[in-house]
Amino acid sequence: MDSDLACSSSFTNVNSGSMSKQEESRRSCWVCFATDDDDNTDPCWVQPCNCRGTTKWVHQSCLQRWVDEKQKGNAMTKVSCPQCNTEYLIVFPHMGQIVMFLDTIDTIILKMCPFLAAGVLAGAVYWTAITYGAITIMQVVGHEEGLTVMGQAHTLVLIIGLPAIPVMLIFGKMVRWEETALLLIRKYTPKIPILKYILPSFIYQEESENQNYYGVPSLVDTICATRVFCSALLLPTIATFIGRFLYESVPSKVQRTLLGGITYILIKGILRIYHKQQKYVQKCHRKILDYTPENMRHQHPSASTTYFLSGTVTPPPSPSSTLSSNSSTSASSSSLAADSSVSSRIVASASL
Repeated sequence: MDSDLACSSSFTNVNSGSMSKQEESRRSCWVCFATDDDDNTDPCWVQPCNCRGTTKWVHQSCLQRWVDEKQKGNAMTKVSCPQCNTEYLIVFPHMGQIVMFLDTIDTIILKMCPFLAAGVLAGAVYWTAITYGAITIMQVVGHEEGLTVMGQAHTLVLIIGLPAIPVMLIFGKMVRWEETALLLIRKYTPKIPILKYILPSFIYQEESENQNYYGVPSLVDTICATRVFCSALLLPTIATFIGRFLYESVPSKVQRTLLGGITYILIKGILRIYHKQQKYVQKCHRKILDYTPENMRHQHPSASTTYFLSGTVTPPPSPSSTLSSNSSTSASSSSLAADSSVSSRIVASASL
């Protein structure tokens, strides 16, 4: 009995071993999932990595197409197996010294082009900044005076000073002095009695903190890069126009431009502080309403009827509408009953 069991177990092991060997020897392409039985021709198989089992085989043509997709036109890009991360051994036939030389030059040009493009872009930005700085000087000082000043200045001063003008304007625009002034006003307005009557909206912060609001909105706004850039570069032009119209009696063009710029910055800052404070008060009063037909009609008086009729919004029925619908239903049922009784009487009289 024991010998029979031993023979059966050994036979089972031999069968399993032979089946596993057959499965390993059975080739299947992991790109197109074709096997030896599916191929009518005799394709070229390759084992390019350390994978084991049936997925270690792949058609040479399928692998070539997959490598082309991964390299994206650059034949020198290294490609690895997606399963075991083994780098494929890709070899090319020798095409001669001329082809090798041309390949080397092409590779050098390909690596140098990003740096050349960055240099051209940086040079374009630099000369644009120099041009803007020169135009700003002629706009602030005057055309003839600006040309005279730049003609008498040293070349190194012009090379460094002219492109520094737009850079300084942009960095100056990024100084958020309105927020600091708003914080100081909010801090000292409740403490000074006269300011409570002059600036009543600025004492709202203390009231809101005492009333335990759910949340206090933040004072910091997001910085828009395009807005900062445009505002900074337009500042000399705006300052020149304001100085020309408001300070016409000032003889010096530079003083007029400086006074115009200071006036513009102060007026804009005051308006911005007032606007930020009002937006702060508005956000502190913000609340979310219940989704009811009354609130929908209150918020959107013209669109609520359209929404309800179109079926986009199905509001819950109100008690008054329920009562009216019930009364109309009862009235219609009573009218139908009366009509049926009258008709039955007419039929009975006709039969008599």
